[in-house]
Amino acid sequence: MDNSLESFSFSLKTLTSIDDITSKDWDRLNPSGHPFVSHGFLAALEESNCVGIDTGWDIFHLCVYDENKVLRAAMPHYLKYHSYGEYIFDHSWANAYERSGGNYYPKSLAAVPFTPVPGPRLLSLDDDIKAKQALLFSMNSIIENNNLSSAHVNFINSSDVTVAKNNGWMIREGLQFHWHNQGYNSFDDFLDKLTSRKRKNIRKERESIRKANLKFVHLTGDDIKTKHWDIFYECYIATIEKKWGGAYLNRLFFHHLPINLKNKILLILCYENNVPIAGALNFIGSDALYGRNWGGLRNIPFLHFETCYYQAIDFAIKNGIRRVEAGAQGLHKVPRGYLPEKTYSAHKINDPQFGDAVMKFLKQEIIQNNKETMYIKQTSPYK
Repeated sequence: MDNSLESFSFSLKTLTSIDDITSKDWDRLNPSGHPFVSHGFLAALEESNCVGIDTGWDIFHLCVYDENKVLRAAMPHYLKYHSYGEYIFDHSWANAYERSGGNYYPKSLAAVPFTPVPGPRLLSLDDDIKAKQALLFSMNSIIENNNLSSAHVNFINSSDVTVAKNNGWMIREGLQFHWHNQGYNSFDDFLDKLTSRKRKNIRKERESIRKANLKFVHLTGDDIKTKHWDIFYECYIATIEKKWGGAYLNRLFFHHLPINLKNKILLILCYENNVPIAGALNFIGSDALYGRNWGGLRNIPFLHFETCYYQAIDFAIKNGIRRVEAGAQGLHKVPRGYLPEKTYSAHKINDPQFGDAVMKFLKQEIIQNNKETMYIKQTSPYK
């Protein structure tokens, strides 16, 4: 731990519900208004019982106060009894640790459940570095005092990577694919920047959707009614059960969202002859559109690409949004204008010997990720 923390007197408070603190106090630590670490989003997860008792996500949010009892920092934090819903995959770590005779779970996790979106995790007042260090120190104390295997901060933003690294945390790199708005005036303007082959492919896909007589509706704010959430949930659950089985999010969660975050939501619905057949849920940040969940009731070629990617790009261009982050993984996004971006997570392993093994794994993973990134950039869809 950085010695500068010694001059910072702090006290730690843990919360078993986000409602144990006011939205005003929590959200002032999130001046960018990032939707997923907002009080409203975390409350929707808790109020719908998507996290909490019997889910493997025991709520244990951390708050740091200074000597004047002023809240200086906080983080969404959980004790995890499995590794599902995180999108930073450590199942192999868990298997190796347990084969050696240890108990990997529960573990300490700072993350936004079911949300593979980079953003602030060490929330602080006035970007207080010492208060951020105190959060990391508190996580480290939790695993040491309770003999837990490890602590993890998932999808940490780049500015906090430095804080974590300087305080002895291992950094893991990952890859996502984001679309960047280069000041485009229209979708055709964006297409003009692509190679001829990629441009023709996208136009072919969109023309196929147009010929199918599908209609897309963009809904925000008060325009999103209960009936729209019911439509979206049916689409979402149908796709989840068809592909994976077992949805992380329930109907109640989606009904809580407009109460807490209605002005940060873009709901895209697709209709065929006035009958809803697909939908995509997006969140609107200060400089990004975040694609989160989607679902379809019909298997129509290119419907997923249109609903999730092209409609999001259309909205971003029309509203001057700088980028679109369409979620985890997906090399199929590259031919559609989404390019690789590094993501980061921070990890602290309680057992030094196991920590050395994880560090070796991370170094090899970085080499592989760099090779993949270089290859993708060589096959860029842009001119």
